[in-house]
Amino acid sequence: MSPHLSADHPAAQPPGRGSVESLISQARRLRGDVDAVRRDSQGEAADPRGRWQRALYDLALHQLTDLDAHLAQLRDGPAPAPRPGSLLSRVGSAEWNLLTDEADWSGELFQILGRDPASTPLSLDELPSLVLTEDRPKLTAMVTDCLVDGRPIDGEFRVVRPDDTVRTVHMMGEPVLDADGSTASMWAVLRDVSELRRSQRAVSETRDSLRHRPLPADTGSRAAVEPREAASAPWHGLLRFPHQGRPGLDLAAGYLPSSDPAPRHSAWYDACPLTGDETLFAAGDLPGVDTDGAQGAVMLIGALRGLALAGTRPGRLPDRLAGLLEATALPPVRSAVYCGYAPRTRSLNWAGAGHPVPPLLFRAGAGRALTGQGEVTLEPGDLLLLHTGATEPAAVAHLLSLAPRLTGPGSARDGVRIAAGEPAARPAPTDDACVLVARVTP
Repeated sequence: MSPHLSADHPAAQPPGRGSVESLISQARRLRGDVDAVRRDSQGEAADPRGRWQRALYDLALHQLTDLDAHLAQLRDGPAPAPRPGSLLSRVGSAEWNLLTDEADWSGELFQILGRDPASTPLSLDELPSLVLTEDRPKLTAMVTDCLVDGRPIDGEFRVVRPDDTVRTVHMMGEPVLDADGSTASMWAVLRDVSELRRSQRAVSETRDSLRHRPLPADTGSRAAVEPREAASAPWHGLLRFPHQGRPGLDLAAGYLPSSDPAPRHSAWYDACPLTGDETLFAAGDLPGVDTDGAQGAVMLIGALRGLALAGTRPGRLPDRLAGLLEATALPPVRSAVYCGYAPRTRSLNWAGAGHPVPPLLFRAGAGRALTGQGEVTLEPGDLLLLHTGATEPAAVAHLLSLAPRLTGPGSARDGVRIAAGEPAARPAPTDDACVLVARVTP
């Protein structure tokens, strides 16, 4: 095998340690400067434009943190794995020999594609089997242009991992020529950019909300609001939601802000470890208006996570959480649903507080509401939907009618996008809401 397997092209010499240290210092100084400007501007982040600016600051900080990690990798050599939640995963590499039809993959590429490192690397003809059907022509065109016309590869496509999660992969490559100038092999580097693209979409969606937000009251009219994917919750920068999922679950959630000029911040959602590999996920509503943006939700979710880590089961959470909130400035929750999922037995326990919207279970093209408090055994492919804004029976019925779309092959994020884009399930103009989707994985 030729030495092209390395993510660095053979013609490129690795930078000296001193120059890399200098780059790391510059990147960290820039990150500190960006963070300082972001904190100084927090007081202006209450309106839609402020939220858009905050999202851009957060994205820039994520990218600078990942730049620091990549530079450190250049300095220190290979590391076991990227940090959790990294926007840019480690780089994997591969070479496909056209003469012997052999493939050689780096260990990082097996991780990116979710394949067993002991398995045989896929050939170029087999590689499209990992790619979403609609993206296969794009991959085929890139590879053909590279091998036939010698054009470098630089593009993205989506792959389906063995656990049915869909990831976006960025691929760069070029042909390797033999002594006669003929193409002998193709080498490429690939990285998982799913988190980066998700963050960029959040920025774009927040920007779009500026274009479609209601006009000032004195104009006598309102701007048209187009359905769009749910945005990040106001407390997103303080309490992270596990975008990478939990054992046995593909999780996604979104926040539906009110269109009122003085927006509410009462709806909340969360997911966190319960006991061992079990997961607690919940959604609810606080009474009144949180004038501090997200302080009420942060306090409530913090208390909820503390009880979950202490092993409190969903059936006892309503009373235990109400007792904790009595010692704070917050009243009891107005409504909430608490769900506990055990992946080994695929059992779901749930309980409600106040007057909650029941959890909705979708299976095999049909949906039903889980009323009261109880336990049910789930199956791979089942989808659970928590929606704090569907307070009317007609809204619940409309969500249940989406069963054929929600039980399709899409991800949990697709489920959030479908539910959040339905006008019949969106909250009143003066209310906000949250949507949480949990899809059971094999």
